[in-house]
Amino acid sequence: MKFIKDLKPGDRINDVYLCKHKVSATTKNGKEYFSVILQDKTGTIDAKIWEPNSNGIYEFDATDYINIFGEVTSFNGALQVSIKSARKCQEGEYDPTLYLPVTSKNVDEMYKELLGIIGSIQNPYLKKLLEDFFIHDEKFIVLFKKSSAAKTVHHGFIGGLLEHTLSVTKLCMYYCTSYPKLNRDLLLTAAICHDIGKTRELSLFPTNDYTDEGQFLGHIVMGTEMIGEKARNIQGFPELLKQELQHCILAHHGEFEYGSPKKPAIMEAVALNLADNTDAKMETFTELLSNVQAPGWQGYNKFFESNIYETVV
Repeated sequence: MKFIKDLKPGDRINDVYLCKHKVSATTKNGKEYFSVILQDKTGTIDAKIWEPNSNGIYEFDATDYINIFGEVTSFNGALQVSIKSARKCQEGEYDPTLYLPVTSKNVDEMYKELLGIIGSIQNPYLKKLLEDFFIHDEKFIVLFKKSSAAKTVHHGFIGGLLEHTLSVTKLCMYYCTSYPKLNRDLLLTAAICHDIGKTRELSLFPTNDYTDEGQFLGHIVMGTEMIGEKARNIQGFPELLKQELQHCILAHHGEFEYGSPKKPAIMEAVALNLADNTDAKMETFTELLSNVQAPGWQGYNKFFESNIYETVV
């Protein structure tokens, strides 16, 4: 099988891929075509079916595994597959593990490390809240381990939410050693919980798309509500402490324009915003550079608003 990350213009492909997305569209001349997104564990690629009514094109839908024959082209600087024929595959014709992006790190080891950090929390109320999520809530734990951290941009793979959460938490641990004014228990609890709403905002793979709840509310609001739900079941949980924790969740994107309902008002919220932004940007750049063919200038990137460059090691 030729993986998507290895495709280049001029390649002819005759392989099985996961159809992540399929939509009917119309050209300027009124001719129907299909816009498709193909996926394997190395990434996704845009594809087009310009002759949807040809004998070689058979019915398939999003989330189907399809055997395609086509050619890789370049359009506006991005790779694109022109699909000449396609058919839906039957179970047994493909290995699902080849098509779903998964963290390169060990999920169980990461989760064990996260539980170790939870064990270091001294405040009894914050520790109980974390244990109620990450030790006692079996349904939540399954979703947390399997969820991505985003539909696109960064950590968009199975285990991505756990990997991102652990990285943000470890950055916050470093901040606590350098800035002793920070409330360590509050900051680390906020870091561990900052994206828990994504277990409800995004569906699991292979779909990895926004749920209705995710579209209407978003993970920041949902995460804040989840904190409130757990805190209400912990007898004597201090109201001010709950509000400080919820504020960190509400403010962790830092700016209104980035989706935060509140801007950081406490030092812990500032630290969480910086850690979250750091890990998101570093992972985004890492993923961008993972697909380059050679060091040097890689072209303009809309996310960074810059012509990006890979240094020579």
